[in-house]
Amino acid sequence: MATTTHKPIQLVDLQGQYQHIKAEVDAAIQQVLDTSQYINGQAVKDFAAQLGAYLDVAHVIPCGNGTDALQIALMALDLKPGDEIITTPFTYIATAEVIALLQLQPVMVDCNPCTFTIDEHRLEAAITEKSKVILPVHLYGQAANMEAIMRIARKHKLRVIEDNAQAIGADFTYSDGTTAKLGTIGDIGCTSFFPSKNLGAYGDGGAMFTNDEELAMRLRRIANHGQSRRYYHDEIGVNSRLDSMQAAVLGVKLRHLDEYNAARRAAADYYDELLADLPNVTTPKRAKYSTHVFHQYTILIEEGRDQVAAYLAERNIAHGIYYPVPIHRQKGFLHYGFKPEQFPVTEWLTTRTLSLPMHTELDRETQAYIVENVKAALVTYK
Repeated sequence: MATTTHKPIQLVDLQGQYQHIKAEVDAAIQQVLDTSQYINGQAVKDFAAQLGAYLDVAHVIPCGNGTDALQIALMALDLKPGDEIITTPFTYIATAEVIALLQLQPVMVDCNPCTFTIDEHRLEAAITEKSKVILPVHLYGQAANMEAIMRIARKHKLRVIEDNAQAIGADFTYSDGTTAKLGTIGDIGCTSFFPSKNLGAYGDGGAMFTNDEELAMRLRRIANHGQSRRYYHDEIGVNSRLDSMQAAVLGVKLRHLDEYNAARRAAADYYDELLADLPNVTTPKRAKYSTHVFHQYTILIEEGRDQVAAYLAERNIAHGIYYPVPIHRQKGFLHYGFKPEQFPVTEWLTTRTLSLPMHTELDRETQAYIVENVKAALVTYK
């Protein structure tokens, strides 16, 4: 096939975003250099306080990355080997990886075919006497049904850890009309500041959120070698911290987060409009209980997804397939004995999802060009 000379289109344009906030970011980094407080400096403390205020949560505990956040959260709940953690197979490996690493038992529940998050209607059937934690994943930028999940968790006396790596800034609306930021509803919320996230650093970073003061103390202690004061280690911990440079960058970006999320929603709405007449394509659905911050704009292609992906790649249009191999079919998880037929929705999604470029610098001309090529690819496939 012929290729194009069109300028490559990135899945995420971090360089373009940086140019718009360059003066703010450069000044924040320079301040860290001037103070030389590179570890647990004032920038980290300031960012934690600012993020706590934004989320309206009592405690923000920064850490090294999103995977560490999940691991530390589990470590803080006094779990024993073999205790069951209920989650979804349609997520990034980190969600289940930390469960296995701590010798806990992952229990997989299939996902909702509209939101792709854990199906709350299947959740209760997965609970046993060994169940200890529900670990929902807020996927692609919107929420799992936290009202239903929390109701089930309270009924069965289970803890809830939210994996909010992909939906920071999104709001959950309860049936009574009240709202809460994702990541602040369960016992502990976890997020990642990987550069491509809606709130992304210029390196690795993560954080945990909680309104429980005792849990917050435990999370801080575990993240800091198990010590409450220097050289006194009350338990086995890890070394996981957000460095001051990254906190400085994140502090700048946090001021723009609502603006960024609004830009993503506007771009998503325009994609919806451009793709509306394609019978083979389903655009992302929005849950009635959640705002959507579109970490990814993920469409479903009924037939020919891989051919469309190849067509876009030949024309320098970046795209993503999240996730081509679900957790229950990953080699590292085969020994748990999961069967593909247990997860029909997940199996169905893995052959149909395609994420198009989505970022804060996306313009309508570029979106139109992307969709023109999606349409051309589908015609070629037929």
